[in-house]
Amino acid sequence: MKRTKLLPYLLLSNSVGVLVATSALAEVTPISQSPIIERSHLSEIEFPLTPVKGRVQQPESGKSAVVAQVDGNLVQITGVQLNPTEMGLDIILETSEGVALQAETRSEDNTLIADIPNAVLLLPEGEAFRQDNPVEGIASVIVTQQDVNSIRVTVTGTETIPTAEVMSSASGLVFSLTTAPDTAEMPPDAPEEIEIVVTAEPETGYRVPRATTGTRTDTPIRDVPQSIQVIPQEVIEDRQVTRLSELADNVSGVQPSVGYGGLPSNQTFIRGFRSGVNLRDGFRDFGFLSPRDVSNIERVEFLRGPASVLYGNLEPGGIVNTVTEQPLPYPFYEVSMTVGNYDFYRPTIDLTGPLTENRELLYRLNVAYENADSYRDFNENESIFIAPVLTWNIGPRTTLTTEVEYQNYNYVFDRGFRPEPEFLELPRSRFLGEPDFNDAEVDSFFGSYSFQHEFSDNWKFRQGFSAIIVNNDIREVNLRPLEDDRRTLPRRASMSDESQENYTLQNEFIAELQTGSIGHQILFGLDLSRYEFTYDFFGAPLASIDIFDPEYGAEPGDFEPSFAEEYGSNTIAFYMQDLIEVLPQLKILVGGRLDWSDIFYRNRFTDESINDLSEFAFSPRAGIVYQPTDSTSLYFSWAKSFNPQFFSRSRTDEAFEPERGEQFEIGVKQEFLDGRLAANLALYEITKQNVLTPDPIDPIFSIQAGEQTSRGIELEIVGEILPGWNIIATYAHTDAFVSEDNTIPEGDRLVGIPLNSASLWTTYEIQQGGLQGLGFGVGVFFVGDREARLPNTGLEIPSYVRADARLSYRRDNWQAAVNFKNLFNTEYYETQGFFLTPQAPFTILGTIAVEF
Repeated sequence: MKRTKLLPYLLLSNSVGVLVATSALAEVTPISQSPIIERSHLSEIEFPLTPVKGRVQQPESGKSAVVAQVDGNLVQITGVQLNPTEMGLDIILETSEGVALQAETRSEDNTLIADIPNAVLLLPEGEAFRQDNPVEGIASVIVTQQDVNSIRVTVTGTETIPTAEVMSSASGLVFSLTTAPDTAEMPPDAPEEIEIVVTAEPETGYRVPRATTGTRTDTPIRDVPQSIQVIPQEVIEDRQVTRLSELADNVSGVQPSVGYGGLPSNQTFIRGFRSGVNLRDGFRDFGFLSPRDVSNIERVEFLRGPASVLYGNLEPGGIVNTVTEQPLPYPFYEVSMTVGNYDFYRPTIDLTGPLTENRELLYRLNVAYENADSYRDFNENESIFIAPVLTWNIGPRTTLTTEVEYQNYNYVFDRGFRPEPEFLELPRSRFLGEPDFNDAEVDSFFGSYSFQHEFSDNWKFRQGFSAIIVNNDIREVNLRPLEDDRRTLPRRASMSDESQENYTLQNEFIAELQTGSIGHQILFGLDLSRYEFTYDFFGAPLASIDIFDPEYGAEPGDFEPSFAEEYGSNTIAFYMQDLIEVLPQLKILVGGRLDWSDIFYRNRFTDESINDLSEFAFSPRAGIVYQPTDSTSLYFSWAKSFNPQFFSRSRTDEAFEPERGEQFEIGVKQEFLDGRLAANLALYEITKQNVLTPDPIDPIFSIQAGEQTSRGIELEIVGEILPGWNIIATYAHTDAFVSEDNTIPEGDRLVGIPLNSASLWTTYEIQQGGLQGLGFGVGVFFVGDREARLPNTGLEIPSYVRADARLSYRRDNWQAAVNFKNLFNTEYYETQGFFLTPQAPFTILGTIAVEF
């Protein structure tokens, strides 16, 4: 593998040129050209979750308003910055959180006045801020404490009132002033207008109240009768996550699953069942083969329980949806560098903003590079990731977003250890392949577009298309069962070319209707998809190795074809869903999906079609939510899933029925501290039927006599206890076992699933005083013992308790952090269902990030 330690520094130096060029392009703060919105009072303004643009006509009182985010606490304004622009001036009111600001604006003569409630001015230079003649056209800018809980910003123009544009940013609230507004289209007697862009405040803190995965619509989580937990970007940054599977630590009922030979993935066990398919912005992604970089992830949504009603053939445990960052309507640039032990280097770049003065075109670009050695002998990896996004605001109700992700990932293919007791005696660094042979390279491409048009306030159409193309070139040493001396490991060399193609076209209508006093949010859609997986394997003999005293350098013999196959499906699906509001406190969710799948399975050596068949499946879901108070939701749900059997046929050459899953779930969702803290308690039972098990007449074949059951309790508490103090606490009791089988003993536990698991991650950042911006974090993670094989052989993956810690400092436009992972050097293992992979010992990662 070719690796270049110089590349991180080259990438950072090149980023400076990119940053300068982009800054010059996006520095202009343009004026919105959107139509006038006839609203004048703060309580009447609707706040969407995605950036929208609008012009607020000044009413007779001369007042207009914009909201970034409001809560009941006083927000500290810790700094005022004035940044001249080509059109005028940006006034940035800096906060420690960059959130929770509200502004009410009005004009008097040549003066613009903005009052900001629920805020306190804490400036290092004094009790007020004043700057005279900061730019041409503006006589003065004054920021003062108006009363005990509000701040006033006063901007006086030299001749005319400046045009104001108000936006939320990561740093706080931005007043973008234009000193020469365009009045050509305004009649002479038209009232003066204050132009305002209303942008949704990005979710901050650990609690995210809304998600799309559960309903494919933007819906409050408390209204969905199913367990959903969202991990936002703040958690990813605070924990310094470099592999998405790490986030399973913070979700109850979810365990990480090892990627393909060490490939970074978001594969997990959810409620006892391994999720073979995940979602990328709502599109299906067979994540076992495709790496997933964290640099452009906005949040990760975990939906627990069957999701076939919206997404087709899946395991019944649940699904994970990664949501990518989207372009912002204002300039934002960030460069970061992470370094760690084991020669870990990871620079990243995040650039976003408008490409045109009227903000019709917005862009975002994420770039990440990674180069690292490993705690595993002879392991190393190198990755380059590029992800541009472009949004075209075609009109007030029409948008088109296109995005591309490309990743090249080179790594040493290493599955770890076999599930045999002797391997648990080895040091976690022990490598059992061949240093000069084990190697892998993955090229992953993801491209998509999303077109959305609102016909009216009540009708919306969305069309989305995605293409995922992945090519894997792998050289692997296969590990066989130990010989009788319990130290000699037979091995065999293999080479493979593997490719995955996944295409999806989604068409959806969303309607909000009333039938009398009953409200409906109706979703109906049509999906067209094609999935294909192709592989060619070649094998060669390779010398055995002593696992306790390895000697490397064995050369493979002559390679011969082993097998070459191709399988996949073409699917047409129609689905409908209705979220019914019977009463404000009573909501019912019903839905169903019809899937028609043509499944193919072909031997590429003989060009013989082995398992072509057509499948029809109906996947229903129903649930009810009762909300006795504004902070409490009680729910019950029932759902079914299906998952086709691609590979196998019976002894009589008959195709198998798809696996069928069914879940019953009850739960309560409770909010505390005015919604800043939320808890979810769920009880469930899942039954999966038609599980393949060996044919008692001829074990080479299978029959569908198996059934697996998972029942459990899950609890999570997420949110902000006090300003600056965030927490995620989880507990899960998961009893996942074989409930019917003709060969496996009933009651055997499913592989990799602990009976009990719990976690706590909490951070605190000092909010004021001389140490403001200093932060601390600590995490404790417990996983009980797990079975290593099925049928259970008595070999258990040992339980463990692991601790992490964090120290950070945030100041102005930069921050630095040091994360300590596995603080006490705990030895523990993860699995993908068979192999045991030792996890990292004590690890340090340090990060510096600068915003521009």
